[in-house]
Amino acid sequence: MAKFAYLGVMLFTVLGSIWLEVLLRTRVLRRGWRLVISILPVLVVFVVWDLYAIARGHWTFDPQRTTGVLFPGGLPLEEVVFFVVVPLASVLTLEAVRSVKGWDVGEDS
Repeated sequence: MAKFAYLGVMLFTVLGSIWLEVLLRTRVLRRGWRLVISILPVLVVFVVWDLYAIARGHWTFDPQRTTGVLFPGGLPLEEVVFFVVVPLASVLTLEAVRSVKGWDVGEDS
């Protein structure tokens, strides 16, 4: 079960923020293109950074806490999931605060 520890943390992160989409009607998931262009730069930059750090021996992952599914360069699946889940949770949280506070930021379409 320890092999799923990292994915478990990602699941709790999603569960901790996805309810905001439903309860506060943030409509983050309905605006898919905006979400993609928000997350994709983060994903690319941090995947490149991690690959560099792994190649240089500066960064490692505990194989007992990951599933063992590796992308080229030794990047674990869980790390890629992290780079999607954390920005998603951040956007959901920001949009929830905007909804509750009535903040008008940019277009709403």
